[in-house]
Amino acid sequence: MNEFRIAIVGAGPAGYFAAQALQNSQTDELKIGIDLFEKLPTPWGLVRTGVAPDHPKIKSVSKVFEKIASEENFRLFCGVEIGVDISITELQQKYDAVIIATGSAVGKKLGIPGEDLSGVFSAAEFVPWYNAHLEFVDLPVQLDSEVAVVIGAGNVAMDVARILAIEPSELDATDTSLTALSALHNSKIREVHLFARRGPEHAAFTSPELRELPKLEHTDVYLDKDEVEAALERVTSAGEIPKDLNSNLEAMLAIAQAPKKNVPRSLHIHFLSTPTLISGDKQVHGITFQINQIQDGKVIATDQTMTIACGLVVSAIGYEAKEISELPLENGRVVNVNGRVSAGLYVVGWAKRGPSGVIGTNKSDSTEVVALIVADLTTPKEKSDISELLVSRKIKFIKQTDWSKLNEAEVEAGQAAGKPRIKFTDRKQIDSVLEVTQ
Repeated sequence: MNEFRIAIVGAGPAGYFAAQALQNSQTDELKIGIDLFEKLPTPWGLVRTGVAPDHPKIKSVSKVFEKIASEENFRLFCGVEIGVDISITELQQKYDAVIIATGSAVGKKLGIPGEDLSGVFSAAEFVPWYNAHLEFVDLPVQLDSEVAVVIGAGNVAMDVARILAIEPSELDATDTSLTALSALHNSKIREVHLFARRGPEHAAFTSPELRELPKLEHTDVYLDKDEVEAALERVTSAGEIPKDLNSNLEAMLAIAQAPKKNVPRSLHIHFLSTPTLISGDKQVHGITFQINQIQDGKVIATDQTMTIACGLVVSAIGYEAKEISELPLENGRVVNVNGRVSAGLYVVGWAKRGPSGVIGTNKSDSTEVVALIVADLTTPKEKSDISELLVSRKIKFIKQTDWSKLNEAEVEAGQAAGKPRIKFTDRKQIDSVLEVTQ
């Protein structure tokens, strides 16, 4: 019987699904030990710090992760940063294969003047802020203006716009960061504008996200009916409308036609607008958009512009992989061929293919790469336990049993407050709960 040990770097959905695929690949003749590494003290990646707090059903995939973690061949090492605490080369020396599952954690830049003004953020910063990510909980977000602008045409942009436009009491029963929740309760923002560069037919929003908007109790949502009907006419003239696109446009039309409640909060969705300039003096005061039009199926710039006064801008135009020493990056992804980076080194998830698909997409992606890994395995290496190296370097790593204790403490704290959990965001508090000893 061959016994191999494989390291996975990144404890988000791609990492857990890769672990699951490895577990499913075991036979009587093939045994695989799995060590999952995560730089944060807590696992689950975007399920914990990316999914909107008012979407608890999506977060329930964490139950699958816990089942994966309960298997005897699985070990968790949180609080260990690859490229800082230990190198990829060192992992390769100790494991038969190394899988990179670090996702895409860096927000793409708009590339326009004023992007560095105070009050301008990427969704890669803003989303972790309201989701209690330890590295972003102290982000200097100021919500002291009446108008906020969100740029993007995907579900992340929609999440950000909704969180800013929603009546904060609707978030009280969620696991929103307590810091962010307090800021939202004190927010002066009453008008949120979401801008997309292309037309309604090109938007990457999904219809479930769109259909939620008219259900907001204390927020009116505005979308130009003529824009949606023009988009419907364009796609109809091109032939049969794909089912998903038709569902999206129907959802947009429902938003445009929904009766308004005449409440103080509003969310406005605009299309065919490209940001060109963010203005202000240290702090953002406004943003200018170039107005586009569609000709022969292409987005064409016009000489028209529109400027809107605002005190907050959040761009959600995509993500790129964060640089890690020894990892080749190109176009925001780890350079790979079908998931293989080099001999014994592989990549899955967003780090492999870019920020596309939903959480479940990572399952099929990881399964395909793991099949490649298993086919590549030959003779197991002579290996020493990685924990010995971590202890020798005085790295305080958090094991699965530690995480279970922290998880239980967060859930208990949340139950007392009528929430699913209260996420701990102070490392001293986490250490106190865990009583970590090495």
